[in-house]
Amino acid sequence: MSTSKAFRRAKPFLAVLFLQFGLAGMDILSKAALNEGMSNYVFVVYRHAIATIVIAPFAIILDKKVRPKMTKAMFGKIMLLGFLEPVVDQNLYIMGMKNTTATFAAAMCNVLPAITFVMACIFGLEKVKLKSIRSQAKIGGTLTTVGGAMLMTLVKGPVIDLIWTKGRTGTHISQGNGGLDLQHSVRGSLMITAGCFSWACFMVLQAITLETYPAELSLTAWICLMGTLEGGVVALVMERGNAAVWNLNLDTKLLAAVYSGVFCSGLAYYVQGIIMKDRGPVFVTAFNPLSMIIVAILGSFILAEQMYLGRVIGAFVIVAGLYLVVWGKSKDYKSETKTLLGDVQKAANSVQMIESSNHNHNHEENHKVVTINGTE
Repeated sequence: MSTSKAFRRAKPFLAVLFLQFGLAGMDILSKAALNEGMSNYVFVVYRHAIATIVIAPFAIILDKKVRPKMTKAMFGKIMLLGFLEPVVDQNLYIMGMKNTTATFAAAMCNVLPAITFVMACIFGLEKVKLKSIRSQAKIGGTLTTVGGAMLMTLVKGPVIDLIWTKGRTGTHISQGNGGLDLQHSVRGSLMITAGCFSWACFMVLQAITLETYPAELSLTAWICLMGTLEGGVVALVMERGNAAVWNLNLDTKLLAAVYSGVFCSGLAYYVQGIIMKDRGPVFVTAFNPLSMIIVAILGSFILAEQMYLGRVIGAFVIVAGLYLVVWGKSKDYKSETKTLLGDVQKAANSVQMIESSNHNHNHEENHKVVTINGTE
């Protein structure tokens, strides 16, 4: 296999890994900004305003030839997309994080693959045949991934002494119910779960929209713009009479807004849109639990957080689940490619037969003309 072909096959996997590293960084920065008193409503507005400013120029220039005409139905879908993820999901997720911790919020988001899988099946974006091995692998892998994430969250186990954490006092973020008020945990869990449902709706609707609006950059810019406008209305209502919340300085609040806007809204919407056109929404969300592993590893290095045996076991379970999902999706991809190639071959044969028939018909007509002329 050539290097270029191997890289082409690896691109979707590298892209989703990039997304998960970006989301892991967003969790840490967002929590820091919230701890400094930033309003979640204002944070969402600034985040998408920055994303719009960054993405829009590229969309205007690069999508000029591929951008389809805007219709009322398409604009309605874009408005709904801008409401589902930028406004509903992100505000609920951040409010849930306020009531819990960043690690707990990241763990709760691992129900996303299961919700997306069910919704993709309902809307026909994912084909499931219970007797098929690849379908069984996708279902089992999704459940295994969610189970591994919950294992990382709920099972602590003994502390694993790592060389780079010895002698360092780190910030420990408690997981599960330990260290968290029960009322806040339940409230935060419900908010994050509701946000994940909205996020799954967004992913499925984005995949459907890209079928008739195949300009990823333009769609990303529209979503960010709608998120800014709709989120701005919500923020003005919820923060009325409190103009101070809109102030930004050169601090963590600004850094969190810029980072989240550029990487987790602008680039993330665009990259996941490209992947979904080829592999579907389930493939994108199946890698979501990796963010917990990334947070755990980076936390042990940067923040000197303690590593627990439960986290390590949960990480291995997540990897096993991801392997099953990716294996099932790869079989789907190969099957769809073979079917497409077969259809193309049939179409080519049909065209060849028609051309051959026309050629024979023309030859017969010419022969008749020659015969008539010869008779005369």
